[in-house]
Amino acid sequence: MRRTELEHNVEVEPPAIGAERGGDGHGRPVAIVADGLARSFDGVTAVAALDLEIRRGEIYGFLGPNGAGKSTTVRMLCTLLYPTGGRASVAGFDVATEAELVRLHIGVALQDAALDPKQTGLELLRLQGRLYGLTRPEVEGRLRDLEQLIDIGDAIARPISTYSGGMRRRLDLAAALIHNPEVLFLDEPTTGLDPVSRARIWEEVRRLNRELDMTIFLTTQYLEEADELADRVGIINEGRLVAEGPPEELKRTGGNDVIVADVDVAENGFGHAVEVVSRLPGIRSVDIRDHQLCISADDGAAAIGPVAVALNSVTPVRYLTLRTPTLDDVFLELTGNRIEPTAELSESSARQPSRGSR
Repeated sequence: MRRTELEHNVEVEPPAIGAERGGDGHGRPVAIVADGLARSFDGVTAVAALDLEIRRGEIYGFLGPNGAGKSTTVRMLCTLLYPTGGRASVAGFDVATEAELVRLHIGVALQDAALDPKQTGLELLRLQGRLYGLTRPEVEGRLRDLEQLIDIGDAIARPISTYSGGMRRRLDLAAALIHNPEVLFLDEPTTGLDPVSRARIWEEVRRLNRELDMTIFLTTQYLEEADELADRVGIINEGRLVAEGPPEELKRTGGNDVIVADVDVAENGFGHAVEVVSRLPGIRSVDIRDHQLCISADDGAAAIGPVAVALNSVTPVRYLTLRTPTLDDVFLELTGNRIEPTAELSESSARQPSRGSR
């Protein structure tokens, strides 16, 4: 697809990603490269010497808690923040020296949707398409293509000020896709959404990747989102990449099976139960989470019987479940902390009525 560089009114071809520009040196096409990318604010490091190599057509999940550096990384890759160290390229163009070309080849949906409340949804999308150099028929064709994603019924013709948070989020994603970008950046796209809206966004992400071979850089604090969608996951903590790989591979590095025990601790508290279980052979650690015991074991199948007997000796056990490691377990193993997503709806979600949503 040819794309128009608006400011200079000339046509430019997308770079030959994986050839001279944007390749990884082994013939494999690369869409995003970061080499020692860093950003500091008033002497405080937000992102430290980040190295990334994301292949074309890949869904890359960037996982970490609030304040880990996810959004800062996205803003640098999208040319909204200038790096204070290192370099990066997106779609074969340098984010610092070729920012205009980067912007022509990407779509961006940030955490806080910058939508004009006085515009209608249709006005916003048509304007976005025209700014990217699409003709009117092309814009209308893209609107038809995106109709299922937007899915807000007659509200599309009403002012954005009347939209709920979920409707705004879907409209913002549609605006990011109006020009059919090569690389799509989604910065925590489902935070604050209800389960139905979240599932719709997930399905659209899969479809874009599957049908258009679109590269998607997805930041999230939802473990299940990264596990469900990403081909590879990068885990960032305190501005540093602490692990990277396919979700299943990362979970294997988490190492241990986990036995989850729901016990009645009204009388003795968790302390006695933790002490008894911790003395058993093959038990790595015992963690208290959501009023349950999470017991890490070398061999969960072999340990679940002795754990049941030990717990029953000190407190009633409601149930025991055995599961393999999760990305949360991996994060805990690497950092000593767990990722606790922000569950609250955004201010706009809480304030606006859900009009026109299906």
